[in-house]
Amino acid sequence: MTIVWFILVFAATFIIMEGVTWCTHKYVMHGFLWYLHKDHHQVRPGVFEKNDAFAVIFAVPSFLLIYYGTFNHVWWQQSIGFAIMAYGAAYFLVHDVIIHQRFKWFSRSSNTYVRAIRWAHKMHHKHLRKEQGESFGFLFVAKKYWDKVRRDKKLMAGTQRVEYAPEKEV
Repeated sequence: MTIVWFILVFAATFIIMEGVTWCTHKYVMHGFLWYLHKDHHQVRPGVFEKNDAFAVIFAVPSFLLIYYGTFNHVWWQQSIGFAIMAYGAAYFLVHDVIIHQRFKWFSRSSNTYVRAIRWAHKMHHKHLRKEQGESFGFLFVAKKYWDKVRRDKKLMAGTQRVEYAPEKEV
């Protein structure tokens, strides 16, 4: 029975992490910790940026929950800690690998989700100041971005020939 509860707590925590991340991104990263996040909205040479400190910030509660859950035999602490860790891994894959192409693993995907998440993030990065912004989530994409990508795919897949008006002879 405990394994079922472990999985349910894990899944719920993973989903809740998107909301936690959205709030953290909007109110902390674009708020009082903008000085750490600002370089992420600018083109800079190099592999690392100050924004990467947030990976460590999110890793601390994950590590502590796994550690204390393991040594105190509290399964739900482990479950929450592992879910935060899994969310961090998913974030790394989606944000750093797929969106920002820090590693060239999925550089030419035509997957609807990948294109929608890239478009949503592009709309987020068009704003260079902390006061402006949209699309603060990371893994879940707002409907308007899904709709835009589906509309684009439909237009690109069109099979009808475009008829041009013939030029008038003078």
